[in-house]
Amino acid sequence: MSMWLTVVLWCAAGAIALTVLIVLFRGGRPFRDLFSGALQGVCALAAVNVAGMFTGVSLGINLFSGLTCLVMGVPGVITLLLLKLIFPL
Repeated sequence: MSMWLTVVLWCAAGAIALTVLIVLFRGGRPFRDLFSGALQGVCALAAVNVAGMFTGVSLGINLFSGLTCLVMGVPGVITLLLLKLIFPL
């Protein structure tokens, strides 16, 4: 991967993480909301992988997908599914 693409991806990841933190602290209960969102994301990832036995669509469990699901929750799982649809490997 080229250097400029790496920089762009790290900047995008930082912007997403900063946005998530701002939204969490505006809610008044940041740790509870972070924990519940992370738990929902992990459960959604598990549900996609269990349903993958019947549908043929599953997501690999690695560092990237795990952190995406932990930080972004269910929207992160949906984003990973859309990325898999756009870039089939």
